Amino acid sequence: MTLRDFMKNKAFFPLLAAVLFLGPAAPAGDPWSDGLAKIDALEGLIRAQYVRPVEADDLARAAVKGMLDTLDPHSYLLDPEALSRMSEEQRGAYFGLGIQIQKQLDRLVVISPVEGGPAWRLGVQAGDVISQIEGESTVNISANEAVSKLRGPKGSMVTITLARDGLEKPFDLTITREEIPLYSVPYAFLLDAETGYVFIRYFAETTTEELENKLEALAGQGMKKLILDLRGNAGGPLLQAIGVADQFLPRGAAIVSVRGRNSIFDRRFPAVRDNAYEKTPLIVLISQGSASASEIVAGAVMDHDRGLVIGEDSWGKSLVQQMFPLSSDTAMALTIARYYTPSGRSLQRDYSHLDDYFLDANKIPESDREVNYTAKGRKVLGQGGITPDLKVEFNLLLTTAELRVRGAFFAYARKFASHQTALGRKFVFPNEPAADKPGPGTIRIGNSFIADAAVLEDFRAYLASAGIKVEAKQFDEAAFEIRREIEREVVSLLWGVEEGWRAFEKNDPVIRKALEAMAEAARMIQ
Repeated sequence: MTLRDFMKNKAFFPLLAAVLFLGPAAPAGDPWSDGLAKIDALEGLIRAQYVRPVEADDLARAAVKGMLDTLDPHSYLLDPEALSRMSEEQRGAYFGLGIQIQKQLDRLVVISPVEGGPAWRLGVQAGDVISQIEGESTVNISANEAVSKLRGPKGSMVTITLARDGLEKPFDLTITREEIPLYSVPYAFLLDAETGYVFIRYFAETTTEELENKLEALAGQGMKKLILDLRGNAGGPLLQAIGVADQFLPRGAAIVSVRGRNSIFDRRFPAVRDNAYEKTPLIVLISQGSASASEIVAGAVMDHDRGLVIGEDSWGKSLVQQMFPLSSDTAMALTIARYYTPSGRSLQRDYSHLDDYFLDANKIPESDREVNYTAKGRKVLGQGGITPDLKVEFNLLLTTAELRVRGAFFAYARKFASHQTALGRKFVFPNEPAADKPGPGTIRIGNSFIADAAVLEDFRAYLASAGIKVEAKQFDEAAFEIRREIEREVVSLLWGVEEGWRAFEKNDPVIRKALEAMAEAARMIQ
């Protein structure tokens, strides 16, 4: 495909004409035709004179990327790999092996196989190290690069080499790729007898349906209050954000409005359903990583005084993108409008200096931000993300972050749960043969696990044996965080990943504040 062919692709010709020339598609002989002639000449010059051969597709993609880079931070080109990954996430499934992996320094570690998936059926275990993919070392590739190599067409096969503790030599497994579900709402459980917790990782085409199913299950377990966790959720499809907000707002209540330079994109989206959760006391958690669709949900809840928003200032993205195919395996995300919360505020931060924008360093002083008012007259601010009703900031200490990157918590939990540490040898874990008749000096685990002082000392000993140095003062300062990390990993190994997440979140300082503030959230709907 030549650059001219790429640019004339019928899937986006009228749109690109309108974008480039700030008006409707130009008739033949006008600037568009002249532009194509210049493109032909430029491509010919580069391909004839450049120091090495150049592929036309590469030139075409670079040309489109260059155009989009002049617009805004959220208009961008998706190459075949990026488009494939986005398509998988949005449809809620991919073709692969069914394993969660993590790069721990130079090791590619299996964190958890998906139960029932192809890797699980062949015996892949948490803690296995994938040393090679199709005979190529994984030492110098990133986790994302590994994911790309492990995924592929349904029914195709991939050979991985695994190293496992207790085995002298690595071994090969050839696994047939199958469809693996991706869940945008991976965790939902009760924090106490009445308080439900739901975590939405990102927004996809299945998010509203997943949320409805999770809420129904929690209601059946006695849920009367809800904490909706959108921390770190960078967004997704607009309609899914609307569907999520609709669960908690009465019919007719405005959720979001969209306005673009082209009036065909202008639209107001109200709640259209009467659901069982409109009177459920609600708290929404946000962080600096909460953006776009997450901010639509949080903004609608806040502007209608429907519940409390707790956490950190959100990212501040009020631009709406639409996907336009450029070829069979390439597309562009183009900003076509801005969205506004029910009170009429835009949350978009200034992006005139991109370095500051992506480093989150261009916060606008509150005195310079647009002021709007909620349904009950509370002051809310625009142009800088959502400022929560109750600010609670919690950032990992460097010590904890470094230990997590090195995989220390995961590795320790595996050794502890397999009786390979001094303390671990004293424990009897659920479903073990000796669980009903523990011997002298053993410690029996019931249905929970607490990382107490003895566990911390056992972890210190593990770090020393693994050659991981942590100063005593730094360890003591991070003790609370270290306990949480160990509890999550051990509980995940013993009772499953969701139970591990529940153990982790029960001691989350932000969730503790949310539980304390739930009475205030309940008063807002009276």
